[in-house]
Formats: sequence, structure tokens, C-alpha cells
Amino acid sequence: MKIGNYQLPNMSSLLLWGLLWEIIGRSGMTFFVPPLSEVVMTLFSVIGTPAFIKALSETAYAFFAGVFFAIAIGVPIGVLMGKSRLIDELLLPWVNMFLSAPLTALVPVLMVLFGFGMKSIIITTTLFAIWIIILNTRAGVKQINRSLIEMARSFGATARDAFFKIYIWAALPEILNGVRIGVIRAVKGVIIGQLLISIVGFGALFELYSANFLMAHFWAVLIVLFAMAFAVSELLAYLERRVSYYASTR
Repeated sequence: MKIGNYQLPNMSSLLLWGLLWEIIGRSGMTFFVPPLSEVVMTLFSVIGTPAFIKALSETAYAFFAGVFFAIAIGVPIGVLMGKSRLIDELLLPWVNMFLSAPLTALVPVLMVLFGFGMKSIIITTTLFAIWIIILNTRAGVKQINRSLIEMARSFGATARDAFFKIYIWAALPEILNGVRIGVIRAVKGVIIGQLLISIVGFGALFELYSANFLMAHFWAVLIVLFAMAFAVSELLAYLERRVSYYASTR
């Protein structure tokens, strides 16, 4: 953050917003926004309780399982779309449609098909994350120098060799960028799943705290959720910067 010619520390914007939050909470303008200091104290009081640990484990399980399946399915599909014009023309309209569509409308369908348990929540999380991963992987594969593919074929590389030794590595910057955005979308998916499909995890805590007007508890859980998503996103951004030389050498 920079004001004039003076460079402020990196956390200055967060401190500024935290101060504004505290002022609004202390002013009593709305019960919905308690003071930040009260939220932090509440966070430390509930973070070690069995209910919070159970909710965190359920949410983390659904989140990471959904992201795993989104990557495991989305990356191969993106590679196939990037290397095959026929597959690209067949799948691209559907991928674009699902990326822009309100996926929340599909939740009742998933409930009918897969029930009200954790399976439906994981599928919902996967659906929120997978489409951007497919598109970014496709874009990365399309930028690969074709001479690399021709060289691999001339040396007798199989399709499996080309996938793991050329396509994945050459498209890695775009893949990581897609995964990073997909992780952010997956957070939305897992909470929607836990609120609409089965009231478990953080969704159950949100429902409980909002119904009883425990807004400090509500914001405390929300901060933990944002912190988890931010930590994963920053880790992927770090990995993306570490492999950014691939993009400059293509």
C-alpha cells in the first residue's frame, strides 16, 4: 500500500480495515457487525471446542476432497481439449456454460441423485472449482511450442509420456493459476453444500449462530474460513511464482 511517495507496510490495508471494523462495531450502528476485538476474543474461546474442531474437520475434508477431484478430472480434460480440436469443439461450449451458470441451481438435482450426505457436498465443491481449472489448463496446452511435441514423437514418446513429461510441465503456470482460482470458488461451493444439502461443518455453525443472533461467533467462524482459503491460495500463488520461468521460456 502506497500513499504519495511513502510505502506503507504490506499489512497496512488490513490494519486500516480492522480499525474501521472496530469503529463501526463500537458505534452500535448495527448488531450485525460486532467490534473486531470482540470477534477475536470469541474466536479464541471457540476455536478449541469439540463442536468447532468437528466442524473444521468436516469442512476441510469436503473442501480438499472436492479440490482433489477437480484437479484430477479437470487437468486431463483441459489437456485433451488443448491438444484435440474435435474434443475442444465438443466440450468448450459446455465448460463455458457451467463456468458462467449459477451452479447453486444444480444443488437440488445433486440432492436427488446422490442424497443428502457428504458425497453431494464434495460433488458440489468439485463443480464450483473444476471449470476454471479446465479452461486454464486448455489455455496452457495451446501455448506449448509444437516442436516439443514433434521432438517427443520422433524419440518414440507414448501419449502417457507426452502427458506427464511435456503437457503438464509446459502448461504448469496456467494450471496452477487455474487451481488457485478454483480453490477460491471451492470455498463457496463447500459452504453452499453444507448450508443447502446437509447442515454440517461450518454450515451448521453459521446456521446455529445466525439463528441465535450470535454475530461475534458468526464472524469468528467466517474469519477462520477466509483464513483457510487465503492460506491455500497464497501457497498456490507462491508455487506459481516459482515455476513462472516456464512461461517465459516457451
